[in-house]
This record gives sequence, structure tokens and C-alpha cells, in this order.
Amino acid sequence: MNARLTFLLILLLSGAALKGQGIDFFHGSWAEALEKAKSEQKLIFVDAYAVWCGPCKRMAANVFPDPKVGEFFNANFICMKIDMEKPENAEFASKYPVSAYPTLMFIDKDGKITLKQVGAQQAEGLLELGKKALGSMDKIEDMDAAYAEGNRDPKFLFDYVKALNRAAKPSLKITNEYLATQKDLSTEFNRRFLYEGATEADSRVFDLLLQQREGVATLFGQEQLDNRIEQACRKTVKKAIEFRSETLLAEAKEKMKAGRPARAEAFDFEADMAYFSAVKDSKKYLKAASGFQKSTVKNSAAGLHRLVQEMLRAFPDDANLLSQAAGYEKTAAENGGLPEYYLTLADIYKRQGKREEALKTARKGLEVIGDKPDGSKMMLENFIKGLQ
Repeated sequence: MNARLTFLLILLLSGAALKGQGIDFFHGSWAEALEKAKSEQKLIFVDAYAVWCGPCKRMAANVFPDPKVGEFFNANFICMKIDMEKPENAEFASKYPVSAYPTLMFIDKDGKITLKQVGAQQAEGLLELGKKALGSMDKIEDMDAAYAEGNRDPKFLFDYVKALNRAAKPSLKITNEYLATQKDLSTEFNRRFLYEGATEADSRVFDLLLQQREGVATLFGQEQLDNRIEQACRKTVKKAIEFRSETLLAEAKEKMKAGRPARAEAFDFEADMAYFSAVKDSKKYLKAASGFQKSTVKNSAAGLHRLVQEMLRAFPDDANLLSQAAGYEKTAAENGGLPEYYLTLADIYKRQGKREEALKTARKGLEVIGDKPDGSKMMLENFIKGLQ
């Protein structure tokens, strides 16, 4: 396979990740996004794009699904993708005109642009841009100094914790210090402090948040509270990976079960997949992937395709995993009929050394396309040429 085809295939195979990874874009109206920004006290991140824009597509395929990008942006921004050439977005395009695509904007709750960047970014560049946008809201260095000088005003401490969280800096120490001075955690201010401070599931603050969950849900809404609970549990999974600790992994799953039971089963499998991918345990990873498929994905073509993408990223050459992935992708192709499913399946067969099956499957993908314009056609044709 030539370098160009390899590059294009990587783009195709690196689409949206499993739930909880990558940026979770808001699909409401602009007015609703502004209201959400006001209620959550967040900036709005806007990817202003056009469907024909190549760099836009590369960001959508490679950058927005990145787990680190998703974790940071989901926690700190209301994220939106806006096609600037769609008629229904004409009012937004008129108010926020752009000269090139993509244009990345950070807009405050009042509709004012606080930071604007033209051009596609890699994951690290986008993270730096996000941190820079948060820096326009928070003066952490000044807050660090005020704290060091002894400022313990409750409102200051609350704002300080928010600023640290926005900058992805540790805040639990300050949250614990404040809560230790409080006898009644059921006040509105203290419930808001608990919500803001519960950044990790393996913490006393998280346990206190669950104790006050009904009151917190009244303030923020159940969906927002559920999201905060899951973010904290995912943060603990991340720590488990960092320290190679199955104890922390188990605690994250238990806390998810206690805090958001409706998502607990799927979260268990997702957490195991993330952990065992990182520690390179293909047997336990495959067991988790199989459980996730049976419990959550089932026979959804799109869901199976996303799961296979994750599997191939985790263990691209493991024989047992490739065999299972081939079964999933074959079902996806039969149920969904999209050419990219056939291309992925053909690529799996190629990795298995099944050249004839790979050719047959790739040709089936071309049959599915027929005379219709489709971006997968060239990739399928090049894939076939590479095998002949």
C-alpha cells in the first residue's frame, strides 16, 4: 500500500471514538448554546467550517476524536460545529464572518469573541489554544498569590477552584480545605462548591457530592450532574492508567455504579478497554470489547464500526482481536452497507494475510458505491491496486 493510501486509510479509520472520548459537540441552536454558556459559566468553542474544506475534515477525523482533547474541551467549553455555508446558519455567519476555513472561535455567554484562530490545529495546538482562551477568563497567577497571602474568603476560594479546573490544574486540596470548615453542606453555595470541586471519583469530595446529589441536581439539572459524575469517574480511570492501578480502576467503576447506575455497565467495559489497551493486555481488552458489543453496541452498524476502529487502534496486529474485529465489521457492512465498512473489513483481511478475501471485499465496496460520487471510491481503488 503506498504512502498516500496509508494516509487516507488512517483518516478513514480514525473517526469518532467511543462514547466519552473526543469532543462531545452540542447540537442545539445558537440561542440555546448561549443559555447553556450562561448557566454553566463557560465559553463556547465554535468550529466554523465548510463541508468541502480538507483541513476541516482532517481536524474532524484526527483531532476532535482525541481523548485528551475531548476531556479538556468537554469539561471547559460548550462545543459547537457550525457549517458556515448552510442557509440556517446565515444569521450566525453574518454576525461572525470568517475569511477562511476552519476558523476556531471562543465566544463568551454574551456573544463576544474572546479568542479567534484561523486554520487547522493538531491536538496539542488545539489544547494550547483552549488553555489560552481560558486564560482570558481567569487570572490564576494573581489567585495563586492571593491564596498564598492567606485569602480564604469563600467566594474567592470557589472562583479559585473553578479557575484551576478550567486550566486543568489540581484543585482538590483547596476544595477539601474549604469543606473542612463547613458544618452544613446542604446550603446552595456549598452544593455549588461540591459540584465544582468533585473532579475525581476517588476522593472524599466526590462521596460528599453523591450525598447531596438531589439538591445539586435541583441547582444544575440531572443531565449536567450526570455528566460531572462521569467526568470524575473518567478522571479516576485516567489516574488508574497513569499509575497502572487496577484498584483505582475498580474504584472508578464502583463510583460510577453508585453515581450513575444507568451508565454503569457500559462504563465498566469502556473503562476496561481504555485501561487494558494502555497496559497492553490484549486478552482482557478483547473480553471487555466483547462485553461492550453484547451489552451496548449489539448489531448497530455504526456502533460496530466505531468499536472496530477502537480495537484496531489498540491492537492492530493481534490475531485473536483481528478475528473478532472481522466478525463485527462484516456485520456492520451487511447491516449498514457503507463503502467505508467494506474498506475497513478488507483492511482487516489484509492484516490477516487473506489477500483474496481482502480483494473480494474491497470490490464489493466499489459495487456499493456504483456511479455515485463518494470519497471512499479512490481509497478502495488504490487499496485494490496495492494488493494486485
